[in-house]
Amino acid sequence: MEEGNSHSNNLVEENGASELQSHVEGTGDLSPPSQKEGDDIKEVSKKKKKKAKSKKKKEPLQQTDPPSISVVDLFPSGEFPEGEIQQYKDDNLWRTTSEEKRELERLQKPLYNSVRRAAEVHRQVRKYMKNIIKPGMLMIDLCETLENTVRKLISEDGLQAGIAFPTGCSLNWVAAHWTPNSGDKTILQYDDVMKLDFGTHVDGYIVDCAFTVAFNPMFDPLLEASREATNTGIKEAGIDVRLCDVGAAIQEVMESYEVEINGKVYQVKSIRNLNGHSIGRYQIHAGKSVPIVKGGEQTKMEEGEFFAIETFASTGKGYVREDLECSHYMKNFDAVFRSPRRDQILNGTKESV
Repeated sequence: MEEGNSHSNNLVEENGASELQSHVEGTGDLSPPSQKEGDDIKEVSKKKKKKAKSKKKKEPLQQTDPPSISVVDLFPSGEFPEGEIQQYKDDNLWRTTSEEKRELERLQKPLYNSVRRAAEVHRQVRKYMKNIIKPGMLMIDLCETLENTVRKLISEDGLQAGIAFPTGCSLNWVAAHWTPNSGDKTILQYDDVMKLDFGTHVDGYIVDCAFTVAFNPMFDPLLEASREATNTGIKEAGIDVRLCDVGAAIQEVMESYEVEINGKVYQVKSIRNLNGHSIGRYQIHAGKSVPIVKGGEQTKMEEGEFFAIETFASTGKGYVREDLECSHYMKNFDAVFRSPRRDQILNGTKESV
């Protein structure tokens, strides 16, 4: 942008000089311009420069490559983009026409705006990482690049905004919750399947989102199965929906896929002991689990709750051992926040725990 603006200013000045030359030649007088004519010319030039500068200010700020501008600066109005919105259906259609519900929804706008700010940071970082991840990268470099980019774009500020949890970059048979420690020399390979899971938060409202990276097109059906199963889970979710129904819909889509790896065909399976989950303020797992197989609990999603719909596709047994290859854990929320200062933290003060 800076180079583009500089070029634009030069062009205006060159056009101004061209007009000046035509004007002088058009008089048929080869003598130097009078003092008054010179003053007029300077005044025209100043106006053109001022006009060019005013146009420059009106141009919207664009993200750099690599990203370095905070989303707060990219959206000076303070209003952040909405994502895809699923419409109410069946017994909840009345919420669309109820003036009372629409007003209650409007009252939640500041909360939603915090979530959308965190989501926009996640979207921009996700887009950037997808473009730069290549075989041969050190996993530790990959994670540090991602987290440093999050810090810049979210304007990291203690408990007010920042990284929501350690970045997961689990490889191959490791389904989740692994990240390299400092000094780790693990290198991303062409035939690896990597699950990149990272979170952002603003005012404690967490965006938890992941995607899978695979360079070998052999794995495309595996990635497609997980992506479509996730989209299905999002569409099925809603107020008063039973969690077991979401899980059944996810499994049906997931296990309709097959993938051929090195000449052998595998059915894609949902990993039955990994789930999505409800999210609380400053709390990544808030108590409810969203299964990705049928037969789960009949607990319902309730109004005002936040959920992460997560799917895990596997060509193996569809079950993970939780004691292996896990590098980060979640603390017990009640144990950490069981003090009068919990309310101070949830109310937005900067006191630390």
